[in-house]
Amino acid sequence: MNRIDRVTAILIQLQSRKIVRAQDIADRFNISLRTVYRDINTLEEAGVPILGEAGVGYSIMEGYRLPPVMFTKEEAAAFLTAEKMVEKFTDKSTQESYQSGMFKVRAVLRSSEKDMLENIEANIHVRQNYAPFNTGGPNILQPLLTSISDKEVLHIHYHAGINAEPSQRQIEPIGIFYSSGYWHCVAYCRLRQDYRNFRADRIQKISGTGQHFDQAHPTLQDYLKQLSKKENLHTIVINVEKRMAAYLQESKYYYGFVSEKPHEDMVQMTFLSHPEWFMRWFTMYAERADIVSPENMRTLLKEYVNRISEKYS
Repeated sequence: MNRIDRVTAILIQLQSRKIVRAQDIADRFNISLRTVYRDINTLEEAGVPILGEAGVGYSIMEGYRLPPVMFTKEEAAAFLTAEKMVEKFTDKSTQESYQSGMFKVRAVLRSSEKDMLENIEANIHVRQNYAPFNTGGPNILQPLLTSISDKEVLHIHYHAGINAEPSQRQIEPIGIFYSSGYWHCVAYCRLRQDYRNFRADRIQKISGTGQHFDQAHPTLQDYLKQLSKKENLHTIVINVEKRMAAYLQESKYYYGFVSEKPHEDMVQMTFLSHPEWFMRWFTMYAERADIVSPENMRTLLKEYVNRISEKYS
């Protein structure tokens, strides 16, 4: 990326948030803080009213606006791809909001980008191996997101599972995340007086209470980190034959998949998972894979295989 494109991108980034830290800009463009300061100075010399506060970050003076920016073909294609994902993996209200936003995006595209989207739209499809989110049910995600922003207490009717009795809860949501085919809401439950993970498709009814909470909650990222420690999750690294790795592309996400990379003639996969739980899944393809770390996973595997052998010997 040349300097003109980078300075323009920094201006767009400044317009996208109230405050942007210099370090965030440096990380995004892989440049030094000194270069960030020079680029900010270039924008100020061009007449952009940038406010800077040491230790806080940069912001643009309220009321300053630029004409709508033009999107590249790659950016427009990314929006279209995201739209296909939203259609499959969110509720009706979120789908409608995203579609409305896409109309606005399309409105500022040049003719060539509009033609490109029309040409490829029928060639992008997202398949599901399970029922669509919240089929026939209420809109859940938007009320949760609004509650997180406004700090409003929500009243929900929740059905925890097949054998559980439906219950009514008042919750203080702190974040939502998508995992293993489901949306989840992490919230402080006033009934249990503790944090709970609510599966969004099991929320049967949801409504605002008009009450606002002032309690300081951890961020979603901090909570999930604490949850990993509480649940005794470990970083597990394995090497898998490339041919076998191709068959694990869907199931790996259910066992805490983090990342993968080529490793000689294998694929090295990293997981954050419970050792005992992971080890049982690993035995399905163990003869075509190897445990890199931790070392005690090998011991667990040997003990597990021996128990099975003794049972059926």
